[in-house]
Amino acid sequence: MFDLGGVLIENITFDSLNDLLPEPQDTQTLQNKWLSSSAVRSFELGKISPIEFAESFIAEWNINLNADIFLEKFTSWPRGFYPGALEALHILRRQYRIGCLSNSNVLHWGKFGDLKENFDIALASHLLGAIKPDDEAFIRTLDACDVEPSAMYFFDDSAANIHTASRLGIRAFPVECIAQLLKTLHEEHLLP
Repeated sequence: MFDLGGVLIENITFDSLNDLLPEPQDTQTLQNKWLSSSAVRSFELGKISPIEFAESFIAEWNINLNADIFLEKFTSWPRGFYPGALEALHILRRQYRIGCLSNSNVLHWGKFGDLKENFDIALASHLLGAIKPDDEAFIRTLDACDVEPSAMYFFDDSAANIHTASRLGIRAFPVECIAQLLKTLHEEHLLP
C-alpha cells in the first residue's frame, strides 16, 4: 500500500505553500500543520466544496490570495508520477496485490485518471470518508484489502501516518522520495 504524493507522485505542496505564506516554515512544521488543518481535513474528507475549502484555507493560513487564484495554484501542486514509479508498480503487480491510500480531494484525485490501471485497490480519503493519520483510514483500508495488518506493507512520507500504521500492526516504512522507496523495496526483497 503506497501513499501517492511525495512517494510515487511528485508533490510540490509544501514548497509552493511556503511561497504563499507571510513567513516561510520548515517542511516538518508545514506537514504537521497541514495534517491538523480543519480546512484540509474537511476537504480531504469530502465534506466541503473546493470553493469552501479555498476560503477556509486562505483564512486559516493567512494567505493573501483570492479563492479562484488559490485553487488554480493548489490544483497544480501534485505533478505526476516520478520517473521509475510506474515501472516499479508494474513489476510489483506481477507478484503482489498493490494499492494506494492517499489523503486526497476531488481536484487532485481527478488529475490522475483511473488509478485502477496501476493499482489493484485505489483508496482516497475523500471517497473513503476517513483520513490519515486517523486509525479509521487504516482500518477501512485493511477491510477493503481483506488482509491482516501484518500482511500489509505501507510506504508513506509522513511520520504521523507511519506511526499510526505501525501501531496497528502494519509493516510501515518511511520514504521521502522515489529513490528511497525503491531502495526500501529492494531491501525488503519485494523488488528483484
